Amino acid sequence: MTSLISSEPRPLGASQAVGPLGYGCWRLVAMSPAEAQARIETALDAGMNLIDTADVYGLDWGGNAFGEAEALLGQVLAQAPALRERMVLASKGGIIPGVPYDSRNLTAACEASLKRLQVERLDLYQIHRPDMLAHPEQVAAQLTALRSAGKIGEVGVSNHRPSQTAALQSYLDFPIASQQPEYSALHLDPLFDGVFDQAMTEQHTVLCWSPLAGGRLATGQDVPPALLARLDALAEREQVSRAVIATAFTLAHPARPVSLVGSINNDRIQEAASALTVTLDAADVYAIIEASMGASLP
Repeated sequence: MTSLISSEPRPLGASQAVGPLGYGCWRLVAMSPAEAQARIETALDAGMNLIDTADVYGLDWGGNAFGEAEALLGQVLAQAPALRERMVLASKGGIIPGVPYDSRNLTAACEASLKRLQVERLDLYQIHRPDMLAHPEQVAAQLTALRSAGKIGEVGVSNHRPSQTAALQSYLDFPIASQQPEYSALHLDPLFDGVFDQAMTEQHTVLCWSPLAGGRLATGQDVPPALLARLDALAEREQVSRAVIATAFTLAHPARPVSLVGSINNDRIQEAASALTVTLDAADVYAIIEASMGASLP
């Protein structure tokens, strides 16, 4: 049995690499800086050197305000500056509560993120969601200026359709480095909407958010019985938890995605690393896909 899961680092742009697992900070809110630091250290120690946040994080999952997750991570970096050298730091902008999307003012959004994070540079800056009312030329001009000023390294997109990504790329004189779609055994869209295909064609690094479907694949809540049975059978075979199998599934595509772990439970953060030791072959992955679809592939 040949596993489809690679534990090799993934390139992110021309000069940096990230592990196959990253840490997403959307729940890094409503806790002390010491508690947040413990979670960041646990993630880094488990090989999750990509630390991914966003300016809008803080408006859900128990947070109280726009920018809260970035501000908390900034406190962690201020009290433990050595951690910054261990991570590839990523953030996102382009969501303004009430608008809802605003890519016409990315420069201001990025500079506000830098201030909250208490850093001078982001290794990766991503457009969180596409602004249909912003011309890609205008968006590209801001990203180019931020990059030229040394405030950001690589540029990525999140929740973009391939056509939107291609439109933005046409106005950039450097390559987009990454795409961040939702992908899990319950959300298969990147397999069929062209995101994975474009990523492989253009050599984008794929950063998969919500690999456990907001925790449902761990708890079993609202999961089709056939999918739950398939995941549980594989978990028993591999002697790991269902959550580990679900995470491993997101790593098994030839685009070599990065799976973003979002737990704030230190034990679960550590457990996620077990996904790299799981063996899933093509038959296993196709069986999960068909169980999720509730139908056989043609």
